[in-house]
Amino acid sequence: MFLHTPHTGSRTHAKSHISSAAPYKHLTSHNHIQFPTRTKPPILTSHARISTPHHIMPSGQSNSNSNSNSNTISATNNRQHNPPAEAVPSFPPPESESDESWVWSQIKAEARRDADSEPALASYLYATVLSHPSLPRSLSFHLANKLCSSTLLSTLLYDLFVASFSEHPTLRSAAVADLLAVMKRDPACVSFSHCLLNYKGFLAIQAHRVSHVLWSQNRKPLALALQSRIADVFAVDIHPAARIGKGILLDHATGVVIGETAVIGNNVSILHHVTLGGTGKDVGDRHPKIADGVLIGAGATILGNIKIGEGAKIGAGSLVLIDVPARTTAVGNPARLIGRNNRGEPVKNEGDVFPGETMDHTSFIQQWCDYII
Repeated sequence: MFLHTPHTGSRTHAKSHISSAAPYKHLTSHNHIQFPTRTKPPILTSHARISTPHHIMPSGQSNSNSNSNSNTISATNNRQHNPPAEAVPSFPPPESESDESWVWSQIKAEARRDADSEPALASYLYATVLSHPSLPRSLSFHLANKLCSSTLLSTLLYDLFVASFSEHPTLRSAAVADLLAVMKRDPACVSFSHCLLNYKGFLAIQAHRVSHVLWSQNRKPLALALQSRIADVFAVDIHPAARIGKGILLDHATGVVIGETAVIGNNVSILHHVTLGGTGKDVGDRHPKIADGVLIGAGATILGNIKIGEGAKIGAGSLVLIDVPARTTAVGNPARLIGRNNRGEPVKNEGDVFPGETMDHTSFIQQWCDYII
């Protein structure tokens, strides 16, 4: 079945297009959307701004007519390889994560570039990104396709996600903060659109926030059903009651488990196979509390109602059963505390930046072993 999606600039409610397109989860080659032929934008470095494709240039910047003389044609070709400044997104990075316009403009420009350079992805990129008027709509569509099943319909999930993002602006600002965090901290993330479409840690966190809204509204059966789908699809198990801040990076994400009464602050980075669990015998408030700026290495296990202080670092493979003060590193099994001076004061990082933002895994290691890095 051919998927009919609105043009990029359309403000038509996406629900009507989705309802008529089920099932739409798998886009195959026979329903490939043909895009007009366009000049391929220049290859971008990680620090370059993304050029807006020529088919959406502002009026007055379009190519010359076919009957132009050779000089005009040459000038046209030069314009194609060097688009005018007006064609490049000129928005500064948002001063607050609530301003999503800059990130959304980048995502659309990246999607157009990728659709031009890889026609096999054109239909997918158009349906998932380019046909939507906003980041929340695109994210809702993508999550609905990822998490639907034969009995939990994509149309139901799409309506659920759209309503949650519309009614709770903090969900939108948190999604933008997470996108910025991934791009800043993960060198393997090549673009915002890559994170939006392919990073299961990012997608799992956004879906969890919706399940947390449902849990808070006492819609617990639906919240738990959504948690189950997130675990099935992304291999990330987060209880709907867990409270998670913004600017979160779940790097690789596979095997992350976060318990019911766990709390995670802002600008926290967590690698794969991390467990924030209980001790197995307590009831009530029984899971860890993670403060802002914490970095938790791969395979770390933190058990019980303990506190991990602001800017602390948990080494990979560590088993943490005690409180970890701010600006302190915990390593080993069972973990012991390092990274403090002779007076017991925490040693601050250069520039006073939290390890959750720098992703510095190896400072203070000389206090723990003789291994030279």
